[in-house]
Amino acid sequence: MSTLISLLNPVCEEFHATLVSTSTAAAATTTKDHAYFRLLAFPVEILDFIFQELEYNHLPPVICVNTLFQTIATRILYRIIPELPMARCIKCLKVLCSTPANAVLVRKLSIEWAQHRVVSNLFRLLRDTLTHLPNLRHLSIELSPQDNHYGLAWVLGGLRAQLKVLGTSIRCDTQLAAFLETQPELVELCLRGFQTKQPFTLSKSAMPNLKSFRAVHAGPSVIAAVVKGRPVEAVSLSMFMEDGCQPLDSLLLSTCPIKRLTIMSLDSSLSPNVLLPEVAKRMPELEALHVVVLMALFDNKTLQESGPSLKKFSDLRYLTFMAAGSASIEDEGEIARAWSKACPTLRTIILPKGKVWFERDGQWTCCG
Repeated sequence: MSTLISLLNPVCEEFHATLVSTSTAAAATTTKDHAYFRLLAFPVEILDFIFQELEYNHLPPVICVNTLFQTIATRILYRIIPELPMARCIKCLKVLCSTPANAVLVRKLSIEWAQHRVVSNLFRLLRDTLTHLPNLRHLSIELSPQDNHYGLAWVLGGLRAQLKVLGTSIRCDTQLAAFLETQPELVELCLRGFQTKQPFTLSKSAMPNLKSFRAVHAGPSVIAAVVKGRPVEAVSLSMFMEDGCQPLDSLLLSTCPIKRLTIMSLDSSLSPNVLLPEVAKRMPELEALHVVVLMALFDNKTLQESGPSLKKFSDLRYLTFMAAGSASIEDEGEIARAWSKACPTLRTIILPKGKVWFERDGQWTCCG
């Protein structure tokens, strides 16, 4: 494949100017262009590859060239629908509802309405659109904080597609849990919505293939409901003061060891010499640990004292600890050396300055 790409790159560059400047009116003159005839000589598979190299906004003019170009470019245009401005998004949803031939092409749909208060008619339009997308595999729905206070999982009720990836800020309530029961093919789940007092329970058979889970506002009960009895090995979560280390306890319910963990800490009492031992005690088989602390300030001494807790990790390779701090680059170099001595498996370390520390010729150095 790499050889094919290297051979096609000059071709893609040559045809790019021709394709992006093409319009319906210019199509007739374009057919006289030598590059155009050369392009037609390629098999459909090669044309598909070339068109995929175009920017998203360059595809509509290509559709106007001829029937062959229209078929290929339409397939690419509708395969992934990115976040769109509200007016264009509404128009796109209406087209998908009224044009089944285009709707079946959609594999990924991203809805970004976080900056808008949405009326009920638009939610109904989104629900109707989802019923027309049988081949959808990746869905992202981001709503405004105001809308997220209401139960909106009914929008997903008409979806018949089997998703592989779902990310949503719809609040974590009974209705959302019921929808997740209908998605056995989910591999990656991101719940960005608020946790509610409603029961959030999942049967043992729900989401049997889930590998990756991200929770933004959800507490220990939702995390436990999602992780329990599933082969989750990559997790991203937020830790709040009132929850203590309960979110970490919830991760022990996975059927396989957690390999990658990202923690966003909003608890000022969770210093690295407290948090790192708690993580190591529960998940010694971690391969990657990324911690971002927003509410506390750490100095060189505190970070140095955290080193011994890393000895409990048996295979930790990538470690990030981002926080406000007063340590200099020289101090961070000392910290990196101390941490790598405590945990010899470490390959990269990122500290509050944002520099990437790594070992080269027996010496730890940084870049970035």
